[in-house]
Amino acid sequence: MSKFAFVYADPSVSVMPTASTPYRTYENDTAFVSESIDVCKWVARRLGHPVMQLEFNSGSIWAMFEESVSEYSLHINNYNMRNWMWESYGSDNKVSGSGWGNDGTSSRMGTGSLSVTHPHMGTTFMLSDQYGEAIGIGGTTTMYTGSITLTGSKQVYDLESESNITASHDNKRLEIQRVFNQGPSSITRFYDPFTGNYDQRNMLDNMGMGNVSPSVSFVLRPVSHDITRAQAIETNDYIRKSAYSFELINNQIRIFPRPESDDAGNKIYFQYFVRDDKTSTSKTFTQNKVTDPSNVPYKFITYSEINAPGRQWIRKFCLALSKELLGIIRSKYASLPLPNGEVAMDGEALKGEGREEKTELLAELKEFLESVSLTEKSRQEQEQADSAQAVLNKAPLGIYIG
Repeated sequence: MSKFAFVYADPSVSVMPTASTPYRTYENDTAFVSESIDVCKWVARRLGHPVMQLEFNSGSIWAMFEESVSEYSLHINNYNMRNWMWESYGSDNKVSGSGWGNDGTSSRMGTGSLSVTHPHMGTTFMLSDQYGEAIGIGGTTTMYTGSITLTGSKQVYDLESESNITASHDNKRLEIQRVFNQGPSSITRFYDPFTGNYDQRNMLDNMGMGNVSPSVSFVLRPVSHDITRAQAIETNDYIRKSAYSFELINNQIRIFPRPESDDAGNKIYFQYFVRDDKTSTSKTFTQNKVTDPSNVPYKFITYSEINAPGRQWIRKFCLALSKELLGIIRSKYASLPLPNGEVAMDGEALKGEGREEKTELLAELKEFLESVSLTEKSRQEQEQADSAQAVLNKAPLGIYIG
């Protein structure tokens, strides 16, 4: 094909053809389509057309326009990830570029924007779960219940191989959290001189109300009175009676005192974690969630939602890309022969100028985004607070006269 087929001419169509950009990322964005004609003409005028002929057609400028919007989208999304990625980590659904088009079926990435991110302390919540799990008041690991069946004269039992636990947990390392060897609540053994006796207490136990005080007399006493009596009962049991206890070392439990033949068949229950569940770095509720910057759910920014400053940056970047491209094309020929001499081409100068403008525009955008980051916002708020405090410290104090 003749090179003259690629000579620039102002587009005469009112709407950009859908196949004019390589990726067609913004083909369904009416604002991008309608402005592409004006951007194409503006770039051509800045490059000297129609006084000078341009060695590419309007399709090349449209490709630079698409790249400029995508470049702007890249830096805005990076800014958002720097501020909010740890809020999405393990929480929001991750995304993949495959099959994520505007039509839901194509492999091209679509456009769109997310709502305002609502912070939730990021990974601090994950750490707090582990603290809660360690002290038995929360966490993200399932706690199971098991038991051991006592055998006459046998004092030591291996919880991994001799306990009644879930079959899939056999011979796995267990972390025992609690062994249920406590007696009934001390309130069930209160002797209330005002009302209630042993027979009445036995009746309440049989009715499932053993932990409820039977007192019906209207005598007002502080709660500390009942707490003190409960502590006295528990201390008495611990000191004066042969208290049942256990020793747990290396997943082997030793029962005190040694079980007798009459104890055979009785069970001791316990709660436990499977160690593999606790040490695993992945949890079921974090599957298919954000794991790193590559799958944070950000799309290319919808062009129609970009404000005026952003669009002006995109136009300038499109011009810089077009200068670089035109310079590369013209650099193939250092000069063109003429009947009475030759004319030098400005390819190298144009290419260098385009790259310099690209560098400056990127530095300007990055500097601006850094100036409005959350880190910078916190620093400015601290400076304002310090300045206000310094002013207040210099204000004269009022003298109080009583």
